[in-house]
Formats: sequence, C-alpha cells, structure tokens
Amino acid sequence: MASMTRFARFGLQFTNVAAKTLRVVPNPQCQHWRAFNVSSLLLAERRYTEKHEWISVEGTTATVGISEYAQDALGDVVFAQLPEPGTALQQSDECGALESVKAASEVYSPLSGKVTEKNDEVEETPGLINSSCYDKGWLFKLTVTNPAEIEKLMSEEQYKEFLKAAEH
Repeated sequence: MASMTRFARFGLQFTNVAAKTLRVVPNPQCQHWRAFNVSSLLLAERRYTEKHEWISVEGTTATVGISEYAQDALGDVVFAQLPEPGTALQQSDECGALESVKAASEVYSPLSGKVTEKNDEVEETPGLINSSCYDKGWLFKLTVTNPAEIEKLMSEEQYKEFLKAAEH
C-alpha cells in the first residue's frame, strides 16, 4: 500500500493491475508530468515463435497473432484466412494465411490446442494487423492442450535477440 501512496503522489493510480491498465489522475501537488509507455510491460508476457507468431496465455486460453516485425515485413495486409473454431491444431501446424501487397505468408499455431474463436474483424479489415498487431489485430484464440510447449517458445527478450541475430 505504501508503494501505491508513493505513485499517487506523482499523479499515478493503478486501476486494474490484473488487466494491466494504468490511469493517470491529476494531483494538484504534482507540478511535473512525465509520459511513459507501458507496452513493454504488456509484451513481457508474450512468447514468440521463429516464424514471428506471438502468443499470450491466460489460464488455458491463448491468443495468437503476428509480431510487429512480421507485420512490418509483410507490408499492408489485404487478406487474412484464419482457422475456424473447433479446429484441433498441433504446435507448428499451418492454420491460416495472410496476404499483403508485397507477399503471402502462412500462419502457424504456436501451441497445440483447439481453436475457440477467430478474429472476424481481422478477416473483414485485415489492415488491423498493421495498425494494431498486439491488440485489435490478434488472429485467433485456442484452448491449450499441452502447456509444456510454452517453454519451447521465446520470451520477448529472446525474440529481440533472435531478430538482432537474423539481421547480421
């Protein structure tokens, strides 16, 4: 609670730590404001594949998308074909496709599981992948059937190192 008071003194208030939301509230005693980005905090829980998919797991439900690097490499995405709910997937199974003005790319499942939902908005407006690949541009959700597979995926830091190594 002391840390909450300390943050409040600077005009910050955490409203829902579990959902990772942060609210800035005015504090009349605080004369200096500093903006900062919490996206790296949000990315810290994602895992990545060598094919540039990301996955975020909460309990047994996982959300899958492509990384910022992948969407940037693809260019403007104009078509998305996503797996249908009910589809059973094994880790690394090809399960969809993305097409852009520059290239086409397959989508692979980062983990084994059963698809529970696909992002219909992305199929209707594929550009969401470019504008919001970690938020509105997610691709599909699945129920994880083998949680041990998560350990085979890269952390955010490992993924950054992987990208650096690929550049050389």
